[in-house]
Amino acid sequence: MGNKGFTLVELVIVIVIVGILSIVAVPIYRGYTRKSMLTEGKSLISAIEKQEKIYYVEFANYLPVSATSFSTALDIDARANKYFTSFQVTVNGVSFTAETTGIGGATGIGVTLNSPDIKQQSVLTATGVSD
Repeated sequence: MGNKGFTLVELVIVIVIVGILSIVAVPIYRGYTRKSMLTEGKSLISAIEKQEKIYYVEFANYLPVSATSFSTALDIDARANKYFTSFQVTVNGVSFTAETTGIGGATGIGVTLNSPDIKQQSVLTATGVSD
């Protein structure tokens, strides 16, 4: 009759291999989850940009908005968002800057949109997430 089962050495080798794989996989997984969280912030900023440009066409200026989760003037509602629930718009003449920062698992992630004027393309930057 032969022995059935694994030896202690075989079990230790398997545990070491699983440990090495988890050391490599966990940081990669966290990076992917933070990138997916960033998508919500970019979506919010894009909605703000669209509504600010519509506001500009109607009223010939941009609307400054302080940090809030809801703006009736811009028709922006971020209360249902999980990670990016507040935003701020600062206006400087014919340009504006919209910003939002993450909360919860997205703490440290920020999205900023600089719009030079209605005719020029806006620049979107994200911080707190590596490529």
